[in-house]
Amino acid sequence: MTDAPQKDAYAMILEAIDSGIYRPGSRLVESELADRFGVSRTPIREALQRLETQSLLTRDGRSLIVASLDHAQMAELYAVRQELEGLAARLAAQHAATEEVAVLRDMVEQDRALLGDPEALARSNRRFHHQIHLASHNRYLVQQLDLVYRSMALMARTSLAAAGRGDDAMVEHAAIVDAIAARDGDRAADALKSHLSTAFQVRLREEAQRG
Repeated sequence: MTDAPQKDAYAMILEAIDSGIYRPGSRLVESELADRFGVSRTPIREALQRLETQSLLTRDGRSLIVASLDHAQMAELYAVRQELEGLAARLAAQHAATEEVAVLRDMVEQDRALLGDPEALARSNRRFHHQIHLASHNRYLVQQLDLVYRSMALMARTSLAAAGRGDDAMVEHAAIVDAIAARDGDRAADALKSHLSTAFQVRLREEAQRG
């Protein structure tokens, strides 16, 4: 078995967390990860240390587990996300190529076929938002949003699983794209921030119901 670069092990573990293979509270074991990803334990160990440093993993005794977000952390994350993504939408309205806007429109239409599958819709939702980040044409903003989205993976359940939320989200996505296409930065920023505010409210209601 040959060592893969640390960044590959890190990326594979991060993707497994993001895709829900490992959820908040899941225990990560070096030997099991090495077997799953076909790499030696050295890059796995280094990747786990890096993820722990980034607070994506936490200690439970001697074990490393996928971290979870408490109420305050979730509120802080959404506050930062709304501001950064609002800026991304504003910049996309200024800088997005016509082809990038067309791709965003296509994504909204294609997502309608996923409304009965919250997990698939959540994956597509991340791709949609990432496309807006890229359309901002600001590499530093994209980097910061990548960090935010790593922490988003620590939310155990997608807000799109709530009854009716998928349909509403598609309407909100269409409004964001319309504003970007119209080159209206203020409207694009407001539409995206409103979209995220609604998603946050859905999570808060679910949290309250769980008690």
